[in-house]
Amino acid sequence: MLGWSLLFFIFALIAGVLGFTGIAGTAVGIAKILFFVFLVLLVISALASALRGRPPV
Repeated sequence: MLGWSLLFFIFALIAGVLGFTGIAGTAVGIAKILFFVFLVLLVISALASALRGRPPV
């Protein structure tokens, strides 16, 4: 999922440079959402791993 957010971020940068501001704004919004979803899943995974007595990955 982090790869997808980076892909949309790069797409937004390219679109912004080329002048497609509407597309760039949409891509940035998608990248932000995917990044925060990734962070939430990472925290949940770390907490679940800690509760089972295993070190976090």
